[in-house]
Amino acid sequence: MEITIIKQLGIALFVGLMIGLQREMYYHREGRSGFAGARTFTLIALFGYISAWMQASVPFFLHVSLFLFGLLVIIAYVYKTMKTDYHGATTEIASFVTYVLGMMIYFSLESYAVLIAVVMLFLLELKGALAKVEKQITQPDITSATLFLVMTFVVLPLLPDEMIGPFGVFNPYKTWLMVVLIAGISFVGYIAIKILGNKKGIYLTGIFGGLISSTAVSITLSKLYILRQSRLKNFAGGIAVASTIMYVRVLAEAAIFNPSLARMLALPYLLAAIIGFAFVGYLYNRQEPVHKVGDSALKANPLELSEALKLGLLFGIIFGSIGILQEWFGDSGVYIISFLSGLTDVDAITLSLSQLATVKITQQAAMNGIVIATSVNATVKMGIVFVLGGRRLGFVILPFYLLTVGVLLVSLALLR
Repeated sequence: MEITIIKQLGIALFVGLMIGLQREMYYHREGRSGFAGARTFTLIALFGYISAWMQASVPFFLHVSLFLFGLLVIIAYVYKTMKTDYHGATTEIASFVTYVLGMMIYFSLESYAVLIAVVMLFLLELKGALAKVEKQITQPDITSATLFLVMTFVVLPLLPDEMIGPFGVFNPYKTWLMVVLIAGISFVGYIAIKILGNKKGIYLTGIFGGLISSTAVSITLSKLYILRQSRLKNFAGGIAVASTIMYVRVLAEAAIFNPSLARMLALPYLLAAIIGFAFVGYLYNRQEPVHKVGDSALKANPLELSEALKLGLLFGIIFGSIGILQEWFGDSGVYIISFLSGLTDVDAITLSLSQLATVKITQQAAMNGIVIATSVNATVKMGIVFVLGGRRLGFVILPFYLLTVGVLLVSLALLR
């Protein structure tokens, strides 16, 4: 029992000390004094622990101590606002949390207390970054973010994930999911560029968007470029990195459901990814970053909801057509289905064929279908860039698609 108490006391003191040091260093950087420092926060955590401990022996001890501590913090805050121009309550609220953490540690919730303390330290250190975000974000941005949350967490869960309609060709859930993806990537790209500047913002949009839908990234960045008419190689690089990640993503999806099929695809897809990343590196080093973003292109609705709806409905129509062809042609329609699937997405056909290759179709047919879908999808994205982004962006990104798809097809041909 004594060892447990010593251990808990050590954790409480350490948590309080770390939070106090963070506050003390922050005030040192700001050149002013604060409500509490390292020693005070350590004592606050200890006070919370002792209060919870004494509650077992002295009724209402915890309630009284919490009241007195809260009164002390309020007095300190009022005094600060009267004597200085600072009205923030971050340190005062942090002291309350530290007191509660001391209580949690006594009740054997050490792991949760430490986790909360780490999150708290992270949030306290975010002040500079958050201040920058607050200056860049506008009211329309908040409205768009709220709309996106409604689209994702209110509308999407209500839609049925099944084929409906007279011919059973329309899937409301998957169609709206594509709308959410396109709108979401558009919004994330808009915010990233606005806060981080063109170079970092565009490439981060390409990287994270490429993990979900490289087609949606191609649409979003092409439209942003045509509005801005600047930073050509940055936008091309963002599209290229998203499309490169597609090769890695397809290989990973195949490996999950069919390792033997993944081994057949490994060399061609890894070579295509290596070439793609090399091309991205070339574009990244060729363009100078510009961090000031203030033109009218970023004042429009960042969600581009109308365009997302159009493209989502197109995806729904093609997805339904795949279902009809699969029913009519069975296994012999694999290549047709792969071609149509590649017009919008490669993930669905990759996952489907990887599983079918274990029971209904040959590994060779599955491999060919995945390659067809990948090649068609790359061609479609190249067309999207030319149509939505214009010829200048299209001709910059053209060598990327020729090289990656060319390496993919040539390496597959050599392996046979």
